[in-house]
Amino acid sequence: MFDRFERLQKHHFEKHKLPGFKPRAIIVPHAGYIFSGYTATLAYRIAATAKPKRVIVIGPSHHYYFKGISVAEYERFETPCGPLPIDTAYIEKIKKYFSVAFVPKAHAKEHSTEVQMPFVKHYLPKAQVVEIVYGKVDPKLLARLIYALLRDRDNLLVISTDLSHFYTLEEAKKRDNICLHAVMKRDPALLKRGCEACGLTGLEALLEVVRQAGLKTEVLDYRTSADATGDNKRVVGYMSAVVG
Repeated sequence: MFDRFERLQKHHFEKHKLPGFKPRAIIVPHAGYIFSGYTATLAYRIAATAKPKRVIVIGPSHHYYFKGISVAEYERFETPCGPLPIDTAYIEKIKKYFSVAFVPKAHAKEHSTEVQMPFVKHYLPKAQVVEIVYGKVDPKLLARLIYALLRDRDNLLVISTDLSHFYTLEEAKKRDNICLHAVMKRDPALLKRGCEACGLTGLEALLEVVRQAGLKTEVLDYRTSADATGDNKRVVGYMSAVVG
């Protein structure tokens, strides 16, 4: 899988320059690999240049409703590419300063974080991971956590989100362009003009931190499920971007 993506990326990076800043966070999709794997891999390939000690994967809860933020308190995360060690000591630090809990049901079937782990294992094999899943939570509360996590230069943050769901291709592009514009302009307020994303809370929280901290953003790729299926009637949008 990764070999195929990397052959395609070689052509991409021959046409586009790498961002001129060190990656601190990436925004990536979480659909099936055939649909969004290429888009995600572009971001992970760039993220690997940062050589972080720790990768913190943050995604929305799709299958279990809860209020707040959950941190997975396990010893390792199993992937088809091999296990990833979870940084349990760092989790204790997070719990000490922030109102987070461990909600096992939030992590049991959560694909927004799960699909990221093989990418982490392949591109950042020496890193430890922390898995964070959020439910119903104020974006400002999540932003405070993200701000603190980004202050640690050993961390790379992964913000997991897909974009609009099940519109026609034309309508999806209109709605998704709102999300892309907000990322490019580093303005969370622009998201409220019609951006639809399952990870909207995480995206808004990250952009709020980007605005406060004066960080840079660069959108790497945008496409929809129609690129894989040819079905233009009910598509899902995918974006990847890098923050530094």
